[in-house]
Amino acid sequence: MTLLNVQFYSEMKKIFNKKFELQGIVMVLAAALLLAATSIVQFFFSSKAIRAEAERRTEKELTITSLKIDAITASIESAVKNISSALTDQLGKPDNVYKYLERMLDTNQDLLDVALAFSPDYYPEKGYWYEPVATRLKDGTYLQEEIGSESHDYFKLEWYSKVAENGIGGWSEPYYDDTAGMTMVVTYAEPVFDENGILAAVLGADLALDWLTSTINNIRLYPGSYSTVVSREGQLLAAPAETLAVEKPIRFQTTLDDETGWRMNIVIPEKEIFEGVKKAIRRISLFQFLGLLILIFILRIVAKGQLKLKEVEDNKDRIENELKIASGIQMSMIPKTFPPFPERKDLDVAAAMYPAKEVGGDMYDFYIRDEKLFFCIGDVSGKGVPASLVMAVTRSLFRTVSSHERSPRKIVTTMNDSMAEMNENSMFVTFFCGVLDLVTGHLRYCNAGHNAPLLLRDKITPLKVKPNLALGVLPGTTFSEQEMDLSYDDALFLYTDGLTEAEDDSLELFGEERVIDVLTTRRPSKGHLDAMQDAVRKFVGQAPQSDDLTMLFIHYLNDTDADAMERHLILHNDIREIPQLAGFIKTIADEMNLDNGLAMSLNLALEEAVTNVIMYAYPKDSDGLVDIEAIMRKKSLDFIITDSGVPFDPTTVPVADVTLGVEERPIGGLGIFLVRKIMDTVNYSRVDGKNILSMTKTI
Repeated sequence: MTLLNVQFYSEMKKIFNKKFELQGIVMVLAAALLLAATSIVQFFFSSKAIRAEAERRTEKELTITSLKIDAITASIESAVKNISSALTDQLGKPDNVYKYLERMLDTNQDLLDVALAFSPDYYPEKGYWYEPVATRLKDGTYLQEEIGSESHDYFKLEWYSKVAENGIGGWSEPYYDDTAGMTMVVTYAEPVFDENGILAAVLGADLALDWLTSTINNIRLYPGSYSTVVSREGQLLAAPAETLAVEKPIRFQTTLDDETGWRMNIVIPEKEIFEGVKKAIRRISLFQFLGLLILIFILRIVAKGQLKLKEVEDNKDRIENELKIASGIQMSMIPKTFPPFPERKDLDVAAAMYPAKEVGGDMYDFYIRDEKLFFCIGDVSGKGVPASLVMAVTRSLFRTVSSHERSPRKIVTTMNDSMAEMNENSMFVTFFCGVLDLVTGHLRYCNAGHNAPLLLRDKITPLKVKPNLALGVLPGTTFSEQEMDLSYDDALFLYTDGLTEAEDDSLELFGEERVIDVLTTRRPSKGHLDAMQDAVRKFVGQAPQSDDLTMLFIHYLNDTDADAMERHLILHNDIREIPQLAGFIKTIADEMNLDNGLAMSLNLALEEAVTNVIMYAYPKDSDGLVDIEAIMRKKSLDFIITDSGVPFDPTTVPVADVTLGVEERPIGGLGIFLVRKIMDTVNYSRVDGKNILSMTKTI
């Protein structure tokens, strides 16, 4: 090879190497750009996914926690509204209000104290300021005190002034209670009007904020995350100390309750959410030129993804466990011991509820008061946790309202007005309410958009009902009440549409005809429900349950009172009319063939009860009536004493200790002691502004 050829070859080799080197650089740069672009895209979508996951977890935690807080505040609001209405009848007896305040503390363990702040000089003898307060002490007892004074001018406090000015209830901003609680509190207050509609007082219930701080401190989605709750006006209700130390936070927020106006926030440091993905991108950048290390790094990212997935599954299991707990709480609110009244032979009741999810929106309830069965069934629109919350409120309202009201129409009307006022989510409840007189078989009922119950007699037919509007739709709705009489062996079957609309795999409905077929064979109440559930299960097969299913069966078995007789005696509140009771009792004893000893005992019990009414029910020198009704049956004798005097429950009077000497024994209590000794049952109720004392003697 000549020197010229060697030089040519050398130059060509240099040119080729430079070209190859340039191509390599281009390829490396292209790969670097591609890897960089891949890293950027991966960072973007990873950040988006992680943020979405953080939002999902936070939203669930916000929902669960807000439900817990809403349950407490809703319970307090309902209690204050009910007691404020009841206090209208107590305005004539200012010293009697403490027992109502303590009753609120008994039924609401979260309350710190309850105060009734009267308008200026409402009771001149009490002074310009008059504010009775009942406070829960650490040992579980209650402290009664009157704290209104010039130094404690409650007229200037927000919870009083705002309600007094607007005439409507609401929550106050947080403040330091320096009278009884000595802690930060918020107050829910309601106006109390007299019979003329004039503001007499403001009823306020104090809720200490310690429980709220404890509740939100338990939320730790990330090590550095924290939660806060602020009031409607932006004041801080609860927050941990680290709220001042977080940089670049991401905030998630929800409104707890439109009534309170509170807002809950969960704040998470941005660094904790995105630190993992940033670290991954830095590692990828270090090894982007080496394919093997890139693969190893990708495998590492996959492994981290699996760990993340496991964390999600763990969170899912935790939420499912919490829903199971919520389901247990929901089921504990309804009667579930059957037979519920084993001592009674005139009634056979059974009920069953099968939610479609962990928690449901169906409800039923029943109980006996004054020989009357109060019962209801309802179906909340929607499913899941929101429906279960409305279900809980509906059941609580039914128990609260029906405890002092006998008319199904009035019960339903009061419930509707209360639910419509707080129905921000436009949820409604189809509802059926009935009151069955177990003595006479007379049934009064009111339907609010629910499907008609079935009446079991010689044949099975739907009960004639007026549909009316569902609960919670429109305040001020007028509801119609209906009535009928049940005879021995008549039965009612109440159900929600989850029964008739149960679907099989071909989407065919179970329907009312199949329901009637199952009911045609007479069984005990529990047997009817078991047979119905078996029939539904066989019909739907493997198809999933699409709606909550609830049933209530009431079998009336009273055949002993067909020949029951009634006698009436009306007296004026004059002690000189007491001797008329002897003749009244003698007439009853002759008609029932009672021996003289029993007749004398009954006369003594009746004299004690009626004398108590004459002496204390009506103001001095005023004229009032005492209505005495006697119901004579084959095996029992009932006395029902009714008056329109001031509210007074004699059954709450402590029974006298007859083992003590006369000088040691406190005044009072002997009369009710004698009545309880003679009669088998003694019950009191306040209905439509009247005192009703029922006494029963088994013959």
